[in-house]
Parts: sequence; structure tokens; C-alpha cells
Amino acid sequence: MGLRQIASQRRIWSLAIVTMAVLVGVLIGTLISGGVWADREPRARNATLLRIPDPVPVPSQFAELVEKIEPAVVNITTDYRARLVERAEPSPDEENRPSPDDLDFFRKFFEPEVPREFRQRASGSGFIVDPKGYIITNYHVIEDSDRIKVKLIDDQTEHEAELVGFDVETDLAVIKIDAGRPLKTVEIGNSDAVRVGDWVVAIGSPFGLEASVTLGIVSAKGRDIAGAQQFQRFIQTDAAINPGNSGGPLLNIRGQVIGVNTMIATRSGGYQGIGFALPINTAVKVYNMIITHGRVQRGSIGIRFGRQDNPDLLRAFGVDHGVVVSSVEPGGPADRAGLKAEDVILAIDGVPVKDGDDLVSRVADTPIGTKLTLTIDRAGRQMRLPVVVEERSKVFANDPRFAAPKEPSKRKPHGNSGGTFGMYVRNLTPRERDELQLGDVQGVLVSRVEFGSLADDIGLRENDVIVSINRQPVQSVEDVQRIRAALRPGQSVAFRFLRAYPRSIRDRKVRWESFFAAGRLPVH
Repeated sequence: MGLRQIASQRRIWSLAIVTMAVLVGVLIGTLISGGVWADREPRARNATLLRIPDPVPVPSQFAELVEKIEPAVVNITTDYRARLVERAEPSPDEENRPSPDDLDFFRKFFEPEVPREFRQRASGSGFIVDPKGYIITNYHVIEDSDRIKVKLIDDQTEHEAELVGFDVETDLAVIKIDAGRPLKTVEIGNSDAVRVGDWVVAIGSPFGLEASVTLGIVSAKGRDIAGAQQFQRFIQTDAAINPGNSGGPLLNIRGQVIGVNTMIATRSGGYQGIGFALPINTAVKVYNMIITHGRVQRGSIGIRFGRQDNPDLLRAFGVDHGVVVSSVEPGGPADRAGLKAEDVILAIDGVPVKDGDDLVSRVADTPIGTKLTLTIDRAGRQMRLPVVVEERSKVFANDPRFAAPKEPSKRKPHGNSGGTFGMYVRNLTPRERDELQLGDVQGVLVSRVEFGSLADDIGLRENDVIVSINRQPVQSVEDVQRIRAALRPGQSVAFRFLRAYPRSIRDRKVRWESFFAAGRLPVH
């Protein structure tokens, strides 16, 4: 076989091998692609794909009610200062106990001074009743607070609130915000028209969940609860009311406020189907007195009486209704009018007195200085006595239960009285920079933060290191003052700062982390 033949056969075999490789590759590719295509085929060949319909609102009277009222319902947060005294406990391991110098270093840069002040926060609800920013809420929501903040549903801005007045006996308070614009308000209903079985809606911020809506019915009216005050006769409802709902509105089906959500009966601490709202008619009377006089003034004629729920007491006195007088306050209106213990008050201005609650309510609501005519029964003989209503706190001047409340402090928005941005800053010494292992990082040390200031609100702490403000580098106290002077009231400001975390006190190792904090400057 010649060389020419051998070369020709090699070419034939090479061509055959290449052809076979191509065919095998095509076959394998076909099998693979067939498998992939098989995976892409619908697994349920007879199923129809789902389609999301166009968003068409479902007609709902409740949804329309909520949309109407929500902008007038607010979330309230309160802060008050508490003090905590800490004591350094000795280490049980003597070998690992840090030296005094190390301990001083640790305390100085990584622990608050003792005793220290810290913030406690609580929350509740309220509703706007005047476009100028007047809000009704529960007194226990804002009690003992140093600051009151209100957040509106439609702008999420926190507004500083001023306490206008309060009434402990109905657990009501009036606060005011300045939003810079007229605000949407609720519509006031008449709680006397409420019937057991009526639908009701509660709106508030249970557990801080703002603008939560729950639905229920009126379970009872005029509910007297053990431990409640004299003027608290509640609407009971099974609409879910939880911590944080306090101060929010209870609405009828027309969207009118018929009550102020106030408390719950529970064994778990949360909702168990029994909630209570103060009737709006009571709340309106209290609100109007606070707006007019700055506090609640209640009338009195200066008598005391015991529980009147024993019909045998009245029968023993030969009457079928009225209030039996237990004692008369010396020098009070009733004493001057000639009323005596064991007299039975049957009527006021000719209108029969049903019981003690009826008597107290009618006299308390009577304007100071008004003359009333009492129809009484004295040993079986009826007579009429004129008596002038006086302010209860003056009639019972020696009884602390009826003392006039102290004038509420006018809480104004907090400014930066404690220094620039409400914090004091200072330059770091070279030794401090070395101890804190800041390296080439420039900045100023926060030496103190004022309670309620901008710095406090956004979470800056003592011993933070401010490195920039609104992207402008900070290397000295003068830089901070210069940047602050160029800012306008109400302008947003962002801080970049470093916070130290100790890795090892003995070895003086520090870990620094970078954070941002931002807020708005006070507008006042």
C-alpha cells in the first residue's frame, strides 16, 4: 500500500470520526433539550392561570366611616424622666478584677455616671375636636409626663403638645398642638342616644400599632365599675380595646364619637371582650369647663350620703325614692339652708331624685351660684328649702379628695437650652484620642445630652464622637457652632457619629462603630 493510499484512508477515518462525534453531540443535545422542555411544560395541563382583578373598592359602610374619621385620630407618646442608681459590684474573680485606673477609664467612657437619668416612654391615643389642634385623651395617658408628643395619621410628624387641663375624676385631659394648619376633627355624637346592641367602632394605637380599627357592639350602658370614680359611668363594648387604645374614640355607625376608650376588664392584661368607654356627653362637659376655666369646677350643696342601693333604707324612712342625708358639712350651703342629717332629698326644682348618682350629677353640673329648691322629707313631713350651689373644692376645703387640682404646667416645645442641638460637646485632648484609639479620625466628644432635646430625641449619647453634621466634617467645637448657626428652625439635620464599645478593659481595646442620627430642629 502506497503512501498516497495510507494518507487517503486516514482522511476517511478522521472524517468518519468527526461525523460520528457530531451526530452523538446532536443526539445528546436533543435529549437534554427535550428534558428541559419537558420540565417547562405545565404540570397541570387542565389548570387555568389566575388573574388579579382591577382594584375596585367593595362598598362598606365601616370602611367609609374609618376613612372619614382616621385623620382626626392621633397617636400620643409621653416621656418622663426617671433616675436609676447603680452600684458597681465587685468581681468574684480576683485575678480578673480590673485595676482602679482601668475601672475609672471604663466608667468614664463606657458607663453612664451614677445616679443617671433615663427616659421612660408610654403611649396612647386621642382625637382632635378643634381645627386649632385641641385634642381629648385620657388623663392616665399623659399623667406625670415631662413631654407629650402627638403624631398625626396624615403626616407622621411628631408635634410637641401642651397640656391645657385635666380632670382626674373622669380620667380626661385636653392637650393642644400647633400643626401650622387647620386640622381635621371628629364629629361629636350624643351618648344618650346609644342603645345596647348598637354597632360601634374603636380606633387607636394598641401596643403602638397606629390607626388600628376594631368592631363590636354596645354590651351595656351606665356601667359602674369597682374602683371607678364618682363621675365614671361607662359604655361597655366588646370591640377590642387594648393597652394603647386609651384616649381614642368609640364611634357609632354614623362615624360620630359616642365615647372615650378608657379601660378594659381582663385577667390576661389584654383584650378579653370587655372594654369601657366614658360617654362623650360627660367628656364634652369636662372639655368645655377646661377650655373655659382651665380646670373642672363641680357644684356642691355640702352633704354626704352613703350607698343608696338598699330599698329597705328608703322604706324605713317611709319614702319610695330619694337620697337619705348622712351628714351636713358645717357652714356649707345645705347647712345654711337648714338641711339636717336623716332628711330625705326627694326632688330638685320639682324633678324627682332617683338616687345618689342622679343627685350628685345634677348638682355637680349646675353652674356655681345657682339657687336650687330642694323638696325634702323630714320625719314624714315634706318641705321645700332653697339652697345655693357652691364650688365643691371650697365647700369641702379640708377634704383632700375634693381639692382643686393644681394648675397644669404649660409644657412648651423643648429647645436647645442645654447647648448646641441640646447637647454639650468638647474637643478631645491628644491623650484622650490616644486612649480611645481614634487614630486619624477627627471629631468632638459629646459630654452631656439634655433631656427632651433634639440630640436626646434622635438617640445621641454622652461619649459619642460627632464626626460630621449634614455631611460637613466636624473637627472642633467651633465647627459645630458654625454649622448650627447656619441652620433654620424646622430644618432637618443629620449627624454621623462614632460610638465606642469596649473589647477588653484590661488591654484597653476599643471597638468603634459608625452610625447616623437625624431629626428636625425645633420650630420655636
